[in-house]
Amino acid sequence: MMSLEVRNESISGKTLIEIKNFLGRPFVCSRIRHDGHVSIPNHETLFYVGDQLFIVCSEEDAAAITVFIGKEVELDWEKQDLPMVSRRILVTKPEINGKTLGSMHFRSMYGVNVTRVNRSGMDLFADPNLILQVGDRVMIVGQQDAVERVANALGNQLKRLDTPNIVTIFVGIFLGILLGSLPIAFPGMPTPLKLGLAGGPLVVAILIGRFGHKLHLVTYTTMSANLMLREIGIVLFLASVGIDAGANFVQTVVEGDGLLYVGSGFLITVIPLLIIGAIARLYYKVNYFTLMGLIAGSNTDPPALAYSNQITSSDAPAVGYSTVYPLSMFLRILTGQMILLAMM
Repeated sequence: MMSLEVRNESISGKTLIEIKNFLGRPFVCSRIRHDGHVSIPNHETLFYVGDQLFIVCSEEDAAAITVFIGKEVELDWEKQDLPMVSRRILVTKPEINGKTLGSMHFRSMYGVNVTRVNRSGMDLFADPNLILQVGDRVMIVGQQDAVERVANALGNQLKRLDTPNIVTIFVGIFLGILLGSLPIAFPGMPTPLKLGLAGGPLVVAILIGRFGHKLHLVTYTTMSANLMLREIGIVLFLASVGIDAGANFVQTVVEGDGLLYVGSGFLITVIPLLIIGAIARLYYKVNYFTLMGLIAGSNTDPPALAYSNQITSSDAPAVGYSTVYPLSMFLRILTGQMILLAMM
């Protein structure tokens, strides 16, 4: 978020939509101050040298937008002549779920601007093609009465979000188990592959998250319910793995080639982690907590994710984990089966 003063004479007299097309970078101009008067701009608003703008954009585009328009200035927008309010509106109406931001026509119908959308604690740029979901918090800038009309249109009723959408969760689990049990035949393989209980629900969850609104499935889950399911899932996973492996653990390790397998597994796990971790941190400057989630997800390691979540209050480890986990899980399930089948 930045306040800019128009200094580029080549854009003087141009409309907002023309400037966006010239610049080729997405941004939102939520307010304009022209001749001491503040208003909400639309696509046909003309910009002139000396106008002051309140701009919201992504960090990587900020420098280019500043150079193109003018220079950054200090301006208290709350003390201008036309009282404007900034308010987060909660999307709670199921019929809004799946609609794009542009299809809502906030600027033309209500005279307000949308500057950003907060989803699960993350601020998203208010792109017209952004698909709204139940639970999103939309930042609206405009006059008080217009903002109230937008709040009525989006719902903005917190009580509707208190009840988790259990139906969607169990529909996803059922379809995931069904998909995971279906055999997938590959030419040359004597036995078909299966996604299993891990891959099937994962695929269905991704598909429901992307296309669930077309089937009127609301995927929003309260943060408390989300955390409860997450922790219960990790605990049950660790318990089942421990019970399954604990009975013959000592015998497996000390007899035969057990120590060789343990040592080989240690090297296969640790060496790639050290190499990729060092490259990501030192060369690509990946955030440390995000990197923890990436490493945990690349190894499909829930205990590592649980540890990452405990040492930070942010969602960075969970975001990093979920970014790489689906591909890692697919490779883990399919590659292992294909290696065994190829050796038969």
